[in-house]
Amino acid sequence: MSTIMPNNIIVLVVDDSPESLGMLNATLNQAGLTVLVALNGLQALSIVERIQPDVILLDAIMPEMNGFDTCQKLKERLPATPIIFMTGLDDSAHVLRGFESGGVDYITKPVVPDEVLARIRVHSHNARLAQSAQVALDYAGQYIFCVNQRGELEWATPQAQQLISELKGEVATVWAKLQPRIATWLADEQRPAHLTLDEFSPPLDAQYAGDYNNLHRLIRLSEPKQKGNEQDLQHALQLTRRESEVAYWLSFGKTNWEIAQILSMSPRTVNKHLEQVYKKLSVDNRTAAASICIRVLEGHAS
Repeated sequence: MSTIMPNNIIVLVVDDSPESLGMLNATLNQAGLTVLVALNGLQALSIVERIQPDVILLDAIMPEMNGFDTCQKLKERLPATPIIFMTGLDDSAHVLRGFESGGVDYITKPVVPDEVLARIRVHSHNARLAQSAQVALDYAGQYIFCVNQRGELEWATPQAQQLISELKGEVATVWAKLQPRIATWLADEQRPAHLTLDEFSPPLDAQYAGDYNNLHRLIRLSEPKQKGNEQDLQHALQLTRRESEVAYWLSFGKTNWEIAQILSMSPRTVNKHLEQVYKKLSVDNRTAAASICIRVLEGHAS
């Protein structure tokens, strides 16, 4: 069992160059950090099976298993541990690939000791804050998911994992199907307050619960209130039967194509009905129309 003090920063340095390893080991040790070293990706994977580092410095170019493949495998084992790539001055393609494979930052070689230390401290501090927040949410029993900017799942509270498993099965498999819709919703600057996930039965509402460092976004799941129906929209908003049906599915965030499939009509016909809905509601876009419909439906919740 490791005897490393929990308040100390543990850094794993992965580099196939003994000279680079020696320099970084001396620099980080002198700054009071605990340093673990690996000459290749396989050694790094073996080390993290026994000790969990706070930060990983990873060389981008190594023989056999390169840094990008190593990063992906490390993230599978340590999804919350920040990985900082080390790359050459002109390796912009490597920098982009490093971010795509799960890296959070990069430093250029030859490394500047003060820069390395500054980045290690910032990322280790941010990771520990995020971990503390996750523990607090776990304890609070919230149905919370954390995703990155692309909508990819980073972690979920135990309660959220149980909710998903009871409804659909494996969390990762379910979220992979939801990711495109989640990503589109998060990227919309005028996104509705909630996104109805009718892939589940009963449907669930996804609500944006804030972000951390503009990189990690929290989503809360909840069972939506039972809403009114198309007839409620028809009477409250003076719509025709077909207009109320289109407006009803619009309130669930459905596209014209999806509404057309549900109501067995063409997307062009859906658009014509929406034009009349906009005119009757005195609005000029689907977001505003959906908001009004949602208010009406929630007002008729039983």
